[in-house]
Amino acid sequence: MQQMILSTVLRSLAAVIIGGLIGSERARHGRAAGMRTHILVCLGACMTSMTSMFVSDSLGNNGDVFRIPAQVVSGIGFLGAGMIILKNNNMITGLTTAAGVWTTATIGVALGYGYYVGAVAVTVLFLSTIVLFARFERKRKSAEVIYIEIDNAYKVNEVLKELERSIPESFTYQIFAPKSGNQGSVGLNVVIDKRIDMDVSCLSSVENIVFAVEE
Repeated sequence: MQQMILSTVLRSLAAVIIGGLIGSERARHGRAAGMRTHILVCLGACMTSMTSMFVSDSLGNNGDVFRIPAQVVSGIGFLGAGMIILKNNNMITGLTTAAGVWTTATIGVALGYGYYVGAVAVTVLFLSTIVLFARFERKRKSAEVIYIEIDNAYKVNEVLKELERSIPESFTYQIFAPKSGNQGSVGLNVVIDKRIDMDVSCLSSVENIVFAVEE
């Protein structure tokens, strides 16, 4: 009994830590699914595996330990679908985040079964892919897109004037609904030349700008 409790706690903590690592990377880029979402997905998937094993042990050999976790793999698609319906400039966004949530769920299933080596290996490869390929894709772009969220829709013109002073060259922009969903806020996609070396984090200090991230 004591060993089962220890194993349950260890696997649950591993799910929280790994889900948090993946979620923190997504949250740093201002994605809809952040740290809390990834932790809950990983922890929930882990719980399905542990519950399935517990029920199987209770029923003996008649139990199927893969039946409940198998539903996670397909069911998580409904959560991912809500992340890819947002379109900016006729371009579908959120595919990477949706795929990340699905991968996080499968990692949680592996942790629930105690397959730590596979879970850690996939986590390392997942984070490496996200970080390294993001840099590679940025190098191929001729333009850089910065998403800016403004807390007051009536302050857009004032923010644009401040951006003209902050950005050394001309830029184009498009106004969208805010990603945060906050009432009264507005989203702004600013397109600048890739050759412009600019610290995006400094834009967050501009009045009425909630946050600014590279797309």
